[in-house]
Amino acid sequence: MNYLHDLNAFLPGVITGIAGLIAVVIDSYKDDHNAIYGLTVFSLLAGLALSIMDMVGPVGTAFSGMITYGGVSSFGNTVVLFGSLFCVLISREYLRAINHDFGEVYAMMLFGTTGMIALTMANNLIMIFIGIETMSICLYVLAGLISERKTGAESALKYFLLGAFSTGFLLYGMALLYGATGSMYLPEIAQAASSSMLFVAGAALLLIGFFFKISAVPFHMWTPDVYQGTPTTITAYMATASKSAAFVGLILVLSKMIPAATAEWAEVIEVIAILTMILGNLIALVQDNIKRMLAYSSIAHAGYLLVGLAAGTPEGYSAVLFYLLAYTIMNVGAFGVVAFYERQQGLDFTDINNYAGLGFKRPLMGVLLSFFLFSLAGIPPFVGFFGKYLVFAAAIDAGFIALAIVGVLASAASVYYYLRPMVYMYFRDPHKDVPIVQSGLIFRSALIVLAIMTVYFGIAFGDLHNLLASYYSGDWIALIGG
Repeated sequence: MNYLHDLNAFLPGVITGIAGLIAVVIDSYKDDHNAIYGLTVFSLLAGLALSIMDMVGPVGTAFSGMITYGGVSSFGNTVVLFGSLFCVLISREYLRAINHDFGEVYAMMLFGTTGMIALTMANNLIMIFIGIETMSICLYVLAGLISERKTGAESALKYFLLGAFSTGFLLYGMALLYGATGSMYLPEIAQAASSSMLFVAGAALLLIGFFFKISAVPFHMWTPDVYQGTPTTITAYMATASKSAAFVGLILVLSKMIPAATAEWAEVIEVIAILTMILGNLIALVQDNIKRMLAYSSIAHAGYLLVGLAAGTPEGYSAVLFYLLAYTIMNVGAFGVVAFYERQQGLDFTDINNYAGLGFKRPLMGVLLSFFLFSLAGIPPFVGFFGKYLVFAAAIDAGFIALAIVGVLASAASVYYYLRPMVYMYFRDPHKDVPIVQSGLIFRSALIVLAIMTVYFGIAFGDLHNLLASYYSGDWIALIGG
């Protein structure tokens, strides 16, 4: 009955995959968007509930060691499903407003989420490839949703071409690693690892593929254009769920497959982290388009996350996992408020200048956006502050003091561009009197829940962080064959 054990281990992915197929059938025969939306929400809720339970359950492998379950993988599933769920909750109203509420959008999100789950559970290079490609193909389609707009077609084409290019690096790296070690399994690759040129080159090419997916400098070029041309709630999905899946996959590769003795990987990641933090924040400072500003902000946050990975310690890995949840909460919320303003008629509300006076026209949205931007800037007591504190503390404990100092200074510089929208909302007179449409109950409730979580996990972060730390102190990697 091993197949039952395997299916049960991958049950969140099975649920989202089957729900995606049902959504396609419903869309083909009935075109019932209400049923598809309800199915999507229900399947993501079911997968999220299972993943949360698995976080404190047993750990092990399934499908002949191809995937892992429990521990880090289950937490990765939780973050991915949480981000996907809230992106779906804020998408329906926005997509209806821009006349793109198509059933296939939800099917693509379900299939993409299935790929992300496969990536967070991968214990084999083939599973990493399947997860990344399933996720990426769905994102290419979603990026070009507004095909009649020039920016929409550009974003999809640019994302596809650069994504295909990065896949070449990924596959070539996997081929070299297989040639150097004779195995596709991460723990077996680690046991057969060496300092040979073949192994080091393979690992380097594999990491380049991951750096593209997380928008690390210098593999970030696609991010601002793709984020700007993609529907805003889908941009939130790209920026949170897919990035979280890629980072969890990267954690699995670094912690289980690449021994530190084979190359100076920590120093390589340190340089990438410094470049990513500095460039992301510097270019964000001069952006007037709020979606491009959040795109460069997401690049900077990838740099903060790489600080924890550069540490290469259990404290660093657990800090990155906590930061992924924090990043998902505050970024989905920020994009959600931007989506609310963007669907108004009369002005281009992706331009920060047009936010003048909006804080008093819709006080709730102004307060919510302020919460999320304060958290992104790393101001206490919001969750973003403690996420940054944990990754910087892990870097200092590992001896990367200069890296932590650069991170703190970069984070301090980011306060300027995060506060700009609030200055316009509350301290500038509106340019034009534009009627603001009221948001729906589900949309508004989702953002309020995210704001509450931003504060809650900023104050009561200890229990979750202790749970994440226990995955490594409990020899999680050894339990799954690492």
